[in-house]
Amino acid sequence: MPSPGSGVKAPRVSARQSRLIGPLKKTRIHEEIADRIRQLLLDETLPHGQPLPSERVLAQRFEVSRGSVRDALRTLETLGLIEMRHGQGTFPRELSVDRLVTPLASVLTYRRDLQTELMDVRRMFEPGVARVAAMRVTDADVAELQRVLDRQRRKLASGQSAIAEDTAFHTALAHATHNLVAVRLMETLNDLLVESRKLTLKRKGRPERSLDGHEKIVDALRRRDPDAAERAMHSHIDQIAELLQQSSKSRGIS
Repeated sequence: MPSPGSGVKAPRVSARQSRLIGPLKKTRIHEEIADRIRQLLLDETLPHGQPLPSERVLAQRFEVSRGSVRDALRTLETLGLIEMRHGQGTFPRELSVDRLVTPLASVLTYRRDLQTELMDVRRMFEPGVARVAAMRVTDADVAELQRVLDRQRRKLASGQSAIAEDTAFHTALAHATHNLVAVRLMETLNDLLVESRKLTLKRKGRPERSLDGHEKIVDALRRRDPDAAERAMHSHIDQIAELLQQSSKSRGIS
């Protein structure tokens, strides 16, 4: 901290900054620094458009070395949360779903445990989407889902990949809920599922089983049967989880 009479005026800090920008006790200091700054960025305590405090000031407030602060800032820059502007300082980057999803999608490619957790999220979310869709679906929604299924069926018949149609089906299903938040969440989930879809849809018989699962869901929606739609989606995801597990074992991933 500036010493009395040094002529350097200590910057004013908010209560939240005072709590999160304070002494640290963890061994891997730069990770804790990065996590605290990330929290301040996400809730806009450190707002977009304004520079972060300097390395020197952050080091003083965290009571750590400037090297640890520098490592933390590099981590946040890699994640796309901040940007270094030559001669101007370090600035928060405007947050977008794509910027947050892309690093996570890369990690999911290599982390078997996170793939399992992503499948858990699908089990929590997608059967609920199917259930609500069955209660709110319109004839136009059913027609759109059927168009996606028809494209999927044609591609399979010609031996082409139907990954795009697999993704489009789940997006169309979310639209049938008539809930914009559900649609955006499904789009984000679809972005994270690209690699797992590539993996499972290569397995013999899987594309046909995917189409069959989708047809069962649409049949339930056509009957406006929420229970059947939820069950059909659960069954669909369980099949995918089983195939992912088999694929991981065949590649020697524990």
